Amino acid sequence: MVSYVRRISRQLWLYLANLPMERKLIVVFVFLISMPITYVSYLSSRSTFNSVLVNATSSASQMADSASNTIDRYVADLKRNTALPLYNTDVQFYLEEKGTNWNKNSSMSMFLSYLNHTKEEIIAVYLVDKYGLVFYDTGLNIHELFPKEWLPEWQRLSEAAGVAPIVQGRHTVRVGASDHREVFSVLRTVTSVSTLKRIGIIIFDIDISLFKGIVDPVNTVTQGNTLIVDDKGELVYASDDPKDPNSGQQEKNLKLLLQHTNGEAGHFQIHLDGKDYLAVYTVSKKTGWTTLVSIPLARILSPVEKTRNTLILTTLAIIAFALFVATIISHALTKPLKSMVRLMKQVQHGNLEVWLHPKYNDEIGMLGSHFNRMIVRVKDLLQEVSLTEKRKQKADMRALQNQINPHFIYNTLESIRMLAESSDDPRVAELTYLLGLQMRYGIVRSEEMVTIRHELDHVRNYLHLLQIRFPDKFRLDITVPEALLPLPVIKLVLQPIVENAVFHGLEPKEGPGTLSIGGWEEDGQAVFCVEDDGVGMDSDTLRALNDSLRSGADGERFGIGLRNVNERIRLHYGPLLGLSVSSEPGRGTRVTLRIEALTSRLREE
Repeated sequence: MVSYVRRISRQLWLYLANLPMERKLIVVFVFLISMPITYVSYLSSRSTFNSVLVNATSSASQMADSASNTIDRYVADLKRNTALPLYNTDVQFYLEEKGTNWNKNSSMSMFLSYLNHTKEEIIAVYLVDKYGLVFYDTGLNIHELFPKEWLPEWQRLSEAAGVAPIVQGRHTVRVGASDHREVFSVLRTVTSVSTLKRIGIIIFDIDISLFKGIVDPVNTVTQGNTLIVDDKGELVYASDDPKDPNSGQQEKNLKLLLQHTNGEAGHFQIHLDGKDYLAVYTVSKKTGWTTLVSIPLARILSPVEKTRNTLILTTLAIIAFALFVATIISHALTKPLKSMVRLMKQVQHGNLEVWLHPKYNDEIGMLGSHFNRMIVRVKDLLQEVSLTEKRKQKADMRALQNQINPHFIYNTLESIRMLAESSDDPRVAELTYLLGLQMRYGIVRSEEMVTIRHELDHVRNYLHLLQIRFPDKFRLDITVPEALLPLPVIKLVLQPIVENAVFHGLEPKEGPGTLSIGGWEEDGQAVFCVEDDGVGMDSDTLRALNDSLRSGADGERFGIGLRNVNERIRLHYGPLLGLSVSSEPGRGTRVTLRIEALTSRLREE
């Protein structure tokens, strides 16, 4: 997975990197402008969404608390009314009296009528005496009740509750042959104030339309639906469908909602019937009933969606404007570059008669100016190369012509040697032979590589030639290891050093002198030392000579022998190698020659 992401990222990067500069600038401009705007728009939209959701949740919680408190107060009033039989001596007396008579019926009727008119939502008030006889008073438009159907349930509930009032959840009562009412009830066991024994039951039936007046303001403010659920999880009232509380879908939704109600109050979001809802609930501490308000999120977020759509349109408009501006700016920035690229292609095809006309003094203008200078310089270099080629051709012609003279001289010397031998003059013949070898060694092209063995043989021949002229003046001592003799080296590196030592060190010296040539390997380099015991040189002259060798400066003070060898070594082996000279007056001079690593050179050979 990681490798796949890396591969896709690399492909995307290569695609962007290969885009023309103008498109790159457009992408960068749009990215730098659109990303902050989009991010800020997202944060603004998210903040508005959260703010609206928090405000809606807070408002719904307050409304649910208010509705729950109203229900608690209403039920509390009913519970207080259930205690009124304790304070009415006639009711206390008649509840313990067996049977019925006119006085009992009249007294019960007056008391129940009073209780029935305390709340307009009460549809019936019942009193059950000690012997199970039921007295009741009904509200308007209710002519017949069937209390016997509910008497066993009342007795069970009252016995379970003792002397405390109890609230019976939503249930259906018949109010006629075919008419029914949805009610909830508050009942209490009536005890004798003198004996504290159970003497009856008082029951209030309250129409659930009571809750409509309580929850309608909640629904109006929250634009949602309110549910009231009793402590057993049974629906008491639903504002969206109060006539059918037990429908299958409503029962399923109720179970889902109640699964999320934990604690005395709270809120949550839930998906029901294909829609998202915000649910806010509060649980009454007095009744245990739950007041739950469910609000469709679409209604809450409708203003947010309008604001979001406006924000999206504004963001798109800003991005479109930024794209337009980016296109103009990128075109203005890349137009000189495109012109330069076009001219470079012409130069690539050999047309140097081009010229860029920068309009501004920015970096692109400076680049154009440098391009023009480069063209001028290229023209000058081409002219120099042309002149150099012509000079080289002339030099090659002269070199070919000059090679005729050494060959002629060598052939002439060979004729003289043969003539000297025929005339029995061995010294002249030997001198002529050695001189011929010297010239023959130098006739071959100077770039040709030889070995250290060849160079030492050439030095021996040269010293032998000088010894004929200066008998017993020089002595040659060569101590070069056998391993260094096959080392390849450029031609004529040792003979000029030896010649310099002879004529500037040994010849001015009185008496014979010794010339030593040694060699060794040091730090992977081949080191050769040409040392004489001649007159030497003072420190100023030595310093000037070494400075001349290091800088490669021309000059006639030290001749061309050492400088020629040093420059050829540096050109062939690198600027870090070459000659170094040490000397003391009256004790001689030592010239050290360093060339390329011994092992690598031998490996090449």
